[in-house]
Amino acid sequence: MVINSRNSNKRTMQLIDGKAIADIIKQEIAVEVATIKSMGQRPPHLAAILVGHDGGSETYVAHKVKACEQCGFNSTLIRYEDTVTETELLAKISELNNDTAIDGFIVQLPLPKHISEQKIIEAIDYRKDVDGFHPINVGRTSIGLPAFVSATPAGIMELLKRYGIATAGKHCVVLGRSNIVGKPVANLMIQKAYPGNATVTVCHSYSADLVEQCQKADIIIAALGQPNFVKGNMIKDGAVVIDVGTTRVPSTTTKSGFKLTGDVLFDEVAPKCSYITPVPGGVGPMTIVSLMRNTLLAAKKELFK
Repeated sequence: MVINSRNSNKRTMQLIDGKAIADIIKQEIAVEVATIKSMGQRPPHLAAILVGHDGGSETYVAHKVKACEQCGFNSTLIRYEDTVTETELLAKISELNNDTAIDGFIVQLPLPKHISEQKIIEAIDYRKDVDGFHPINVGRTSIGLPAFVSATPAGIMELLKRYGIATAGKHCVVLGRSNIVGKPVANLMIQKAYPGNATVTVCHSYSADLVEQCQKADIIIAALGQPNFVKGNMIKDGAVVIDVGTTRVPSTTTKSGFKLTGDVLFDEVAPKCSYITPVPGGVGPMTIVSLMRNTLLAAKKELFK
């Protein structure tokens, strides 16, 4: 489903409906899982480790468990209080690494400060690292080898592909240089593939000409984690804008007392765009469905034997 609207300059803006695309992909996965089960094989099995009671993490994990059900996967949720020690967590990871009934697993981030996230990520068997955070998967992705691609960048690439958005030769500005989104999506956009073959500029907190770079960009991928950072005067007419931001900000208009806000000031930016993702309903659902895809690949052992 694509939603069209027109601004005062008569430019057609298309809303990139990540939820609709994610639903289609989940249906595609469910069909494949049904075939696997009809052949007498067990369905893919995803495990998730959740530490503490962070509101955002609770929500994300709940969405992932629901997506497993929709795809026909088995799922296991392992919970710890935020007092769990690093040693205890590493022991559980070792157990999951060696459990042949588990195809892939994730450790929901962020973790409490007394636990090294990098140590946890590197402890996960890269063949079960369906989040795509392990250095082996990151490295293989960077040189174009088969790997579990980090879920959010993979979701962004799938949106560009499903909407037929041209990327070859385009100037793509990535705002943010995190290991989870900024760096991997910049790498994917320069690969000799579609989507890809773009000229990529990565901007961050030390970039002196960030605004000027954005104004020249054909494609902006905003992954800063700063609500409403990208304003209307920062983009050119006809730009494609992918908003990765999902910051929970206080709100008096919602039952939960908060709302998800993107890195893009939508009402200002959208009228100038050719394509734009909303928040929520844009990149978020694609992140979850990309995790499902990676889990299916892990179960089929298509990437690593």
